[in-house]
Amino acid sequence: MSVEIWPRIEPEQLKVAVDASEKRELDWLVQELQETLHNLKEGLEHCYALLAPIDPGCTLVLSTPRNEIVKGTITRIGTRIVKGTIHLRLRTLPHQTITINPDNPIHLQPLTTLHSLLTHSIDLLTLTLSYTSSPPTTESASFLSAQLRLLSQSLSESISLLKGPTSTDPSWTSRSSSPSHFLPPLPQISLPQQTQSLSFFLTIQESYLILYLRTLEPANAPVHFSTKLALAIGTARRLEHDEADRVFGYNTTSAPQHHSSSEELPPLAPVLSGTRNKQPKEIEVYVREKVRVESADPALMSLTAKLTALGHTLALARRNLAAVMGDHDLED
Repeated sequence: MSVEIWPRIEPEQLKVAVDASEKRELDWLVQELQETLHNLKEGLEHCYALLAPIDPGCTLVLSTPRNEIVKGTITRIGTRIVKGTIHLRLRTLPHQTITINPDNPIHLQPLTTLHSLLTHSIDLLTLTLSYTSSPPTTESASFLSAQLRLLSQSLSESISLLKGPTSTDPSWTSRSSSPSHFLPPLPQISLPQQTQSLSFFLTIQESYLILYLRTLEPANAPVHFSTKLALAIGTARRLEHDEADRVFGYNTTSAPQHHSSSEELPPLAPVLSGTRNKQPKEIEVYVREKVRVESADPALMSLTAKLTALGHTLALARRNLAAVMGDHDLED
């Protein structure tokens, strides 16, 4: 089957007519995408509001299923855990209750980074709308394509942060919460006495708030004869988990945290009081006991759904623009 144009047009005139038609189609699409851009900006502003530090925040339950090893609640406001009380019945430490210090809240690094990405995305759309609001040109279409590519990367990173790592996150060795975040402070490793410590590590995975509690012991700590005998005759058992019998380098000191009222990115290593201007000190430790607790966060689940929907809308707009511009690499 063939298509004939009647009356016949000379090849030179046909090329001019095709170019003019493609330009009109591109101009029309750029104008039509203005509404899509406004919808994307409004949707991102709704996502931004879900992370806004507004009282009273989200109170989340922390509880291990079918037992009471961990039982308590924490409150998240924006990207910070501002208060909480958690009862612990760990096997390797005395039973205790820890309380988050309201004067020194815990900053969740994934949410802090997400907050920055959302701010960047909204600013990007504001700039794009102001530039493309004038009569469309070939330059404005190319600018729009580049801006949408940057926005797509930002949304992909945001969704990845909410999904979290697919495997065990090794950053707990340098980003566990500082003892100063708790009342009383968490027990920490003391090399002369070779005592155990508690690592408190919060992260995000699949829109859930995940708490990892680890009992740490220096790798060079001596094993008492009674412990060896109990393990040998079977009266005591080692606690089995995926990090058992592995040596980790755990940072015990770093620069102290300082945060202004605007939420900033927290430092990468846990903090001990009085460690100003000290270099991070790493010691080798074993993880004697590991407990994972997950808590569903409705705001984060809603945020993931909204960002995913916005990502689909953006992908469709990019494919349409790429098809009209003849950029076949973006059509896949």
